[in-house]
Amino acid sequence: MSRYLGGGLSGRAMGLQWAILLVLSVLFFLLLQATHLPAALLLGPMAAAIAVAAAGGTVRMPVRPFVLAQGVIGCLIAHSIQPAALSEMLRDWPLFLVVIGSVLVASNTLGWLLTRWQVLPGTTALWGSSPGAASAMTLMAEAFGADIRLVAFMQYLRVVFVAVVASAVSRIWATGPTASVPEIVWFPPIPWIGFAQTLILIGLGSLLAVRLRIPAGPLLAPLVVGVILQNTGMMEIVLPPWFLAASYAVVGWNIGSRFTRPILVHAARALPRVVASILTLIAICGGIAAILVVAADIDPLTAYLATSPGGADSVAIIAASSDVNLPFVMAMQTSRFIIVLLTGPAIARFIAKRTGLSGPTGI
Repeated sequence: MSRYLGGGLSGRAMGLQWAILLVLSVLFFLLLQATHLPAALLLGPMAAAIAVAAAGGTVRMPVRPFVLAQGVIGCLIAHSIQPAALSEMLRDWPLFLVVIGSVLVASNTLGWLLTRWQVLPGTTALWGSSPGAASAMTLMAEAFGADIRLVAFMQYLRVVFVAVVASAVSRIWATGPTASVPEIVWFPPIPWIGFAQTLILIGLGSLLAVRLRIPAGPLLAPLVVGVILQNTGMMEIVLPPWFLAASYAVVGWNIGSRFTRPILVHAARALPRVVASILTLIAICGGIAAILVVAADIDPLTAYLATSPGGADSVAIIAASSDVNLPFVMAMQTSRFIIVLLTGPAIARFIAKRTGLSGPTGI
């Protein structure tokens, strides 16, 4: 295969690479979707791009579509921060701070240990261990000097583990009937005014953030503005599934195409210790959930899903199909993401200074 994907390519050969990439993306997506993994829309194209790059391919995603795709993800996160979750946070803010603080201490300690042991280069392990939205943490990590490839490797590996463990726990602890996960309706009716407003927010927010050189701005600018406009009733964020799928594919291709054989070898060597840190974090969060059950009289499944470390979209789907306190679960997941978003860069810089590391090393 590599002789078809080598360098010095004609337009026809480059077109063949794109065709292979598209076919593999669809194939990997369908395989992952069959396992009900919520991140399949991004992981499928990323896995396809990694396979093409490892085979010697030279496909590269242009910068501007990648910038706009980050804006789409920012709007997606903004759309998930609903008034119900915000009111839940305000009502139980002391409990939220204690639980979220405990999870952050655990995750940052594990990230610090991986950094100190030089399992991954630079601040990569710190960002990879952050229990926020995987796509957001991956994109922010690059803006603050970490290796986006290995951060994605850590974040999405944790998404897989969290989704599998949370699904198993929900089956064990379920006390009521479970609903089936709804099928994706790829082309639903679209509120065109809301969709047009969303496109304007994505375009102006992400591109202006680049012009102003705001760190992680293409993601953060539409996110912050979107939360304000949505929750004040000034706009409706509309993101059709087909539009999200295309945006996730762009992000996945951009990250996956940067993988090289040396980086894959490095990831494989780090895999046992990264898996150990993920399982340790899941176990610690399970312990925090147990304390919530006893101290705050919260049912076990609600407590577990609320404290589950990352993969908020995975948790949302599992919680929606289980007999749990869904507003509490999503409020805890959302508030943790907001706190990680606000504190992540400062924590990474603080720990990096004390470990003598500042950014990624060449691999």
